[in-house]
Parts: sequence; structure tokens; C-alpha cells
Amino acid sequence: MSEAMADRIERLFARDRRMAWVFVVLLWVTVSFVFLAVNRFVTDGGIRLVLLIAALAILVFNTASIVAMIAHYRADRDHIYGLDLRHLDEARARRAAGD
Repeated sequence: MSEAMADRIERLFARDRRMAWVFVVLLWVTVSFVFLAVNRFVTDGGIRLVLLIAALAILVFNTASIVAMIAHYRADRDHIYGLDLRHLDEARARRAAGD
């Protein structure tokens, strides 16, 4: 693989990794906001505990899945991004040729 292709792959992977972490942060902010907004209407301590556990489960499992996705992309990034870039380059070449 050429150095230029490796650089393009690294840039795409870095962008995807950054966007995944942005999603995780936004998910935590959103779930926290919803929990706090709903919490004031819940008077039963048992229901409040169930809501807290459910919110934490959603956050933990979704965060873990994003971490696993990033690890998978890191391990197989040459194949994943290389294939995408080859298709993008072929489509760009077809457009430039007037097809």
C-alpha cells in the first residue's frame, strides 16, 4: 500500500473515531438530561432506582459497543477504508471521464 493511501486511511479512521466519541458524549448528555428532567416527577424511590439502573445500562452498553466498533475498525482499517477509498476513486474517475 502506498504512503498516500495509508495517510488517507488514517485520516478517515481518525475522523470516524472522533465522530464516534462525539456520539458517546452526546448520548451521555442526552440520557443524563432526560433522567434529571423525569426525576423530579418520580415520587417513588423504587421507580427512581429502576430508571437510574436502566439509564446506566443504556449508557454502559452503548459506550462499550462504540469502543468495540472502534477497536474493530482499528484492527481492520486497511481493508475497511481501503475498499471505500478504491470505490470513491473509481467513481471520481468515471465522473471525470464523463460516464
